[in-house]
Amino acid sequence: MILKAYTYNYKQQVQILTILLFILVFIAGCSSTKYIQDYQSIVTKVKIDSVDKQFLEQANNYVQKDIRPSGVIGLNVKVYNIFNTKNGKYKTANIKPLGSPPPILDSTLVEISRSQIEKFLKSKGYFNAKVKSEIKVKKKKAELRFVANPGQPFYINKLTYEIPDPIVKSLYLSKKAAFTHLHEGKRYDEDSLAYERDQIYQVMRQNGYFLFERPYVRYEPDSNQNNSKVSVKLIIDNPLNGTKHKVFTIDTSNVIIAENSEGFFNRDRLSDSLKNKRAFRGIRYIDLSNKFRRNPIVRYNFIREGEIYDITKENLTYDRLYQLNVFKNVKIDYTLAKDSSNKINPVIFLVPQKRMSNRVEGEIPFNSGTVGFTLSNTYINNNFLKGAERFQFQVKGGLQSRRGDGKSIFNDIYQRDFSVSASLSVPRLMIPFVNIPMMGKNGMPYTTFSTSYLYALQKDITDRRIFINSVSYDWVETKSKLHSFTPLNVEYRFGSILIDTVDKSDINKYNANKQLLESNSYNIKLLGRKDFTLGMKYAYTLNGEKLLQNSSFVYFKGNIDIAGNLLQLTSNAFGTKHDAKNGDFGKIFGLPFNQYLRPEIDVRWYKNLGGDRQFIARLNTGVGYAYGNSISVPFEKLFYAGGSSGIRAWQARTLGPGNYNRDVIPSAIARNSSFGIDQLGQMRIETNLEYRYLLVNKLFGGKLKGAAFVDMGNIWNISSGNPRPETYFKLDKLGKQIAIGTGLGFRYDVEFFVFRFDLGLKLKDPQFVGSEQWVISKYLNGGKTFKENYFITHNPDVYRFMQYNFGIGFPF
Repeated sequence: MILKAYTYNYKQQVQILTILLFILVFIAGCSSTKYIQDYQSIVTKVKIDSVDKQFLEQANNYVQKDIRPSGVIGLNVKVYNIFNTKNGKYKTANIKPLGSPPPILDSTLVEISRSQIEKFLKSKGYFNAKVKSEIKVKKKKAELRFVANPGQPFYINKLTYEIPDPIVKSLYLSKKAAFTHLHEGKRYDEDSLAYERDQIYQVMRQNGYFLFERPYVRYEPDSNQNNSKVSVKLIIDNPLNGTKHKVFTIDTSNVIIAENSEGFFNRDRLSDSLKNKRAFRGIRYIDLSNKFRRNPIVRYNFIREGEIYDITKENLTYDRLYQLNVFKNVKIDYTLAKDSSNKINPVIFLVPQKRMSNRVEGEIPFNSGTVGFTLSNTYINNNFLKGAERFQFQVKGGLQSRRGDGKSIFNDIYQRDFSVSASLSVPRLMIPFVNIPMMGKNGMPYTTFSTSYLYALQKDITDRRIFINSVSYDWVETKSKLHSFTPLNVEYRFGSILIDTVDKSDINKYNANKQLLESNSYNIKLLGRKDFTLGMKYAYTLNGEKLLQNSSFVYFKGNIDIAGNLLQLTSNAFGTKHDAKNGDFGKIFGLPFNQYLRPEIDVRWYKNLGGDRQFIARLNTGVGYAYGNSISVPFEKLFYAGGSSGIRAWQARTLGPGNYNRDVIPSAIARNSSFGIDQLGQMRIETNLEYRYLLVNKLFGGKLKGAAFVDMGNIWNISSGNPRPETYFKLDKLGKQIAIGTGLGFRYDVEFFVFRFDLGLKLKDPQFVGSEQWVISKYLNGGKTFKENYFITHNPDVYRFMQYNFGIGFPF
């Protein structure tokens, strides 16, 4: 179950427990020196002097971990002290793998570190480098200092080659310009030599040399010269038997699928198939499981008959066969062809994975005034038509109820949601009447057919039914560039306004809903609208595969949703005249059609700051602009602010638009009913700044990481017709309409999952006026009176200075 929001009292309890946990950690781990022997010392600082700045971080890595301080403010050690001390001493048995032990001074490890730093400097061309160590101890605390005297770096003044095979030599010299790091006049660097060796191996294996290995490449450096010069001889040896390196060609391939997911091969059946089954187009396909069609599988075998052996095509075959998501194990072996000394037969062994799965998920969203649940069941078949097609069918339903007066949560259910969806993804691009070239070399392409039906009821306000059908194409331009194009997206919406159907005998509810319609008529009318959408979508993603890497890069995702233009052109072609602003809409199937443009971008800058530290700056913005046959985008295309991946000091759908304040809704009943409806807009601008760092290196099999963040932004209206002028975007009032929040977070990283907890604090709230927007001043002064006054005008809404967010994965 996923908890999205918490009651105020529970939040207070979580806040108190969090503070107590930190007090416990710092009290228990305030001083590690009291747990060690009198003759021992704890290393509190390590410094390396006189090393070039570009090598300093690498040099630090050669300091042995057991004497290297780590973690933020020693929290790794503090956690270790809580669980691994007894009777004032460190335990020697039953050590809990929590946190890190203190770095106790060890002269042997100091000497190893000194020696390793010295060797590292020599590997970078400082052949005469000398490093000495200094130790200062005071009150059981030690400071280490490594002082380097690197001397003059040696530069390559001559490059020579000893490659007895002329064909290999010609191949290397023709390819080296594209990858080499070895140049005369460049500083000697063993990393460059290792890189050159690996690139030569790749070139040879890409050009048919199936038996070539890295040890064939070696170097003979000669530094016995004056003026800090070194000559380097690169040698590519021939095989030990005296023959030359041989180029191999691909012969017939065997693609063999095991009988079941346990990888069982019936040797008699396999032997008979190998004897009797003829190869077709260079591939002998043997499916012992009888669960797969031939073409969808062999399509992604890039090791082709008649071509020379190429390791990149072998790796490509591995990648694509795994990406089909129907095999849990892929293995490629080779045998020498019987009738030739330079031909090889690839043998691709495939072990199927479980074909079908069923997943049940639930979540419980609640706040101070409401509680509910959502339950879904998802059935997945990964080989639906025996061609690695992925079929997914989902049924999802949810209820939301008002709380209070000690009544059952089922007493006043005000919102019901139900949806049914199905999709079929085929691992290739299926475009009629067009011959699409093979597009699997950079990534797996997909064609997805999807359909869904959604029903939503807002009790006594609106109900709506949406029927959506689409065809999408996803492909990979390069490893970092992804494209998604939906040329056909068809949506039917059938909604109705229920306010007039409320029983008039309940005069309070009837009047409240009437007031709600008057104060929020714009969005409610969108909910009750009946319309038709015919459009297309396109999305482009850059560097999406790097999101889980702690490195420096720029991430970009842009998408655009366009609808109604084709229908407008068709309508104009038939001479139909209409004016949407005056309520004269163009129609299809008796329904007005939507016409809008909705672009959205997400740009992020990730900067690695060394170790586990990283800084992220993000801009997320989008706009929905209606034109032609529409005066507003559909309700589902509106933007919201707040939530665990946005401006985290606000609960989702409780911020904006603009300077909107919910005190304009005249009653508590109407205010409660309109939650999630009134705080939506046609434009969004959000900016997030986040600093991530390591707190505890070992904690119950994972890492505990911290985060500090600042979030800014809001949503706005831009289309005409909204009765609330304060909700509109105005550039000259942008400073008064921006919300600002800050906070701290924890990320528990267990390699495959990241469990996240963020605590956001409001700094500036645009629903107020003037200096009252800086609500942080109210919080620092206690805020009790402020909250009480807010509740009087906003009942049942309770003002929260802090917002807790739980989630899985990073927010961005």
